[in-house]
Amino acid sequence: MKRIVLFAALFLILFQVKAALELPKVFADHMVLQRGQEIPVWGKADPKQWVNVTFQGKKYRVKADKEGQWMLKMDAFPKGGPYILSINTKKDSKVLENVMMGDVWLLGGQSNMEWPLIKTISGEDSVKAANHPNIRLFEVGRNLSLEEIEEVPEAKWSICSPETVANFSAIGYYFARRIESDMDVAIGLLDINWGGTLSEAWTSADALLTHADFKERVTTNQTEGPKDFSDPDLKQKSPNSWPTSLFYGMLEPIIPFGIKGALWYQGESNASRAYQYREIFPLMIEDWRAQWGQGDFPFLWVQLANFKQPKADPEDSDWAELREAQTMTLSLPNTAQAVIIDKGEAGDIHPRDKWTVGERLAKGAKKIAYDMDVVYSGPTYKSMEIQGNQIRISFDHIGSGLVVNDKYGYVKGFAVAGSDKKFHWVSGQQDGDQVVLETGDIKNPVAVRYGWADNPDDVNVYNKEGLPANPFRTDDWNGITYGKK
Repeated sequence: MKRIVLFAALFLILFQVKAALELPKVFADHMVLQRGQEIPVWGKADPKQWVNVTFQGKKYRVKADKEGQWMLKMDAFPKGGPYILSINTKKDSKVLENVMMGDVWLLGGQSNMEWPLIKTISGEDSVKAANHPNIRLFEVGRNLSLEEIEEVPEAKWSICSPETVANFSAIGYYFARRIESDMDVAIGLLDINWGGTLSEAWTSADALLTHADFKERVTTNQTEGPKDFSDPDLKQKSPNSWPTSLFYGMLEPIIPFGIKGALWYQGESNASRAYQYREIFPLMIEDWRAQWGQGDFPFLWVQLANFKQPKADPEDSDWAELREAQTMTLSLPNTAQAVIIDKGEAGDIHPRDKWTVGERLAKGAKKIAYDMDVVYSGPTYKSMEIQGNQIRISFDHIGSGLVVNDKYGYVKGFAVAGSDKKFHWVSGQQDGDQVVLETGDIKNPVAVRYGWADNPDDVNVYNKEGLPANPFRTDDWNGITYGKK
């Protein structure tokens, strides 16, 4: 009889623990909630149980469904804090402290976004000075799934300090420092990235099923059912690059936590299929926006840096084609691109100057997300005019004027081809806010390329605000990644 009573008591305790009020890890002490828009809050409770939420003197109430799931939206609030967020049911309660109202930015991508602050130029000094209580860091641990999960296994909020920021995203930190300082607002950073991954791994099944190159693979994964990613055989097959594996494993569980926008640094792993990236990169962006339900929130990315050894003669380049695909994605609304063609390193795919990257992303954010009148882009190709043995190039985004980093005004990094499609380096010079190229012995010149290489280390066209010209080509000839799947 005693055993029966003891078993019943243990069962009741276990049931109560399971039925207790639960919140996703993204709701915790020290978090930042997105100002200026309705705030989604969700979790689990007993089925059909009423859940009460109190924040800044306002009270909200919602009933959990038959599975115990609940969600509500709090009103929009201005920046400020710290505040307390209280959530309770008849059986349980949670009090979240030191909550700030500010701007939340998602950090996505692969290893260059993941790259830690301590390993950058002047990283040790930056870490020592990183006492910024209005910057909050949320890190999601690595996790894989091919289906929806309720929670990521490892994730936590922390206050930015030398102890917490050393191994945090350097780009995210430098971006946050600039925005927090210039906009006078608390910043929350959702750090959700994994080195060496493909963009399709960060995209949902619903989106990829609309693309012919991925439909069969995604359908197969769904048919076969859940995967045990602890299986050593699966670990040998790079599952962190499988379509949808990171979307469901790391990103989807924090949707629809309110955000201001997203920063993205990825593309190296997709370079061999750069033409395909023209479609799947914007597909991913549109997918995220649809999943969040916040409309066309600001999305900013870093164009691939220069990398690998420079070539003596003009050649085709998959990295150049990937940069082109990134630039083409600017056709989506509320997007901006940080060009860092001048900040790469030939022998290291992880350039150490992340401060410049963060600064250039911040310029884009000020324009796109904060509607400030700032120069946020370097010169971009506008048009060309063939004038005998010269070609005149005009640019947009010249800011307060074009600058060529040469004391005589001679440009570098330009190549011209005739109808034979053979490119040759050409000389040229600045003429006001234009560039004039000398075509020399090239017969019937028809196409111009600038910075079109893995590592065009001699590019020198900028605007007076110090932002480099975006690499470009005027031809539409099929590249070396055309048709690759």
